[in-house]
Amino acid sequence: MAWTVKPSATTKIPTRDEPYLTAEMIERFTGEIIPRYEQKRGALMPILHEVQHAYGYIPYQAMIEIAALLEISPGDVLDTASFYEEYHIEPVGKYVVAVCQSIACEVCGHQTILDHLRDRLGIEPHETTDDGKFTLLALECLGACDGAPCALVNDDRFDNVTIERIDEILDGLPD
Repeated sequence: MAWTVKPSATTKIPTRDEPYLTAEMIERFTGEIIPRYEQKRGALMPILHEVQHAYGYIPYQAMIEIAALLEISPGDVLDTASFYEEYHIEPVGKYVVAVCQSIACEVCGHQTILDHLRDRLGIEPHETTDDGKFTLLALECLGACDGAPCALVNDDRFDNVTIERIDEILDGLPD
């Protein structure tokens, strides 16, 4: 497999005139969150969570704004946001369907569930359906080994998932 080289030095980051970090957010971050930490960078993850909660993902422009607020490099923000699976750096669907692929879930058949979702939704992990309704993820561990295989739909965890059960869950979601 060959490495794909990206022209990162000349890549244009999509921006909007209005900042993602609102005055209210900055006031909360500087008044409540940053003071909890010995160094400003310690507040990075909680701030990323709040920005994602507000927008559904963490836009690149927001990462630059967060970096300026915390006096760190935008690369440090991107490294953190792209390392942890709970952060989304691209827009996601209304429903994020995540299948655990830990060793316990693997032994209990997570691949069957993941393959079924690929076929049903017509997408691969880390893709979103064209209508923006579903994003499919394959996560490393949901910490529910006693309920393997398990899955998340947004923030709701489902244990002992079968193909029939995941279909019931998806069919029961409002449009």
